[in-house]
Amino acid sequence: MTAVNVLNVFVRYVLKSNIHWAMEFTVIAFAWLIFLGASWGVRIGAHIGVDTLINFFSDRIKKNISIIAAIFCIIYGIFIFIGSYNYVLKIYTVGILSQDIKWLPQWMPRIVMPLGYALIIFRFVEALFKIITGKQTTLGLANEAKDAIDSFKTKKD
Repeated sequence: MTAVNVLNVFVRYVLKSNIHWAMEFTVIAFAWLIFLGASWGVRIGAHIGVDTLINFFSDRIKKNISIIAAIFCIIYGIFIFIGSYNYVLKIYTVGILSQDIKWLPQWMPRIVMPLGYALIIFRFVEALFKIITGKQTTLGLANEAKDAIDSFKTKKD
C-alpha cells in the first residue's frame, strides 16, 4: 500500500503521469486493514477500554458487567454483519464494477465487511466464553493508564 502510494507520487510529480488505480487500491487495502485489524484487536485486547467506573466494583460485578458488554458487542456485530452481507449481496447481484480497477467487481473488496464482522463476532464470543469460564474477568481491553505508569516505572529503573 505504501509502495503503491510512493510510486504514484513519483509518477505524478516526476513523470507527470498518474497511476489511475492507485487511490482505489489504497482505499481497498485500508478497508481490509481496518476490518481485519479490528478483529485482531479484540483477540489481543488492544482496543481502548474505558474502565474507570468498572474498576470500583468487585470482580464478581466486573464479570457480570463484562458479560453484558460482550453480549451487546455480539448483538451489534450481528446487526452490522447482516447489513454488510446484504449490501455486498446487492452489489454482487447488480454486478457493479470498480471505477478505477475496471476488471474488479465491487463485491470482492467489500466482502471484507461481513468477513471482518464475522471475525469480530467470533472474537467476542471467544471473550464471553473466557469470562463465563473464569479465565478472565473483563473483556481484556487495553489499559493505557496502567501501561503508561508501567512504562514510566521501567524507564525510571
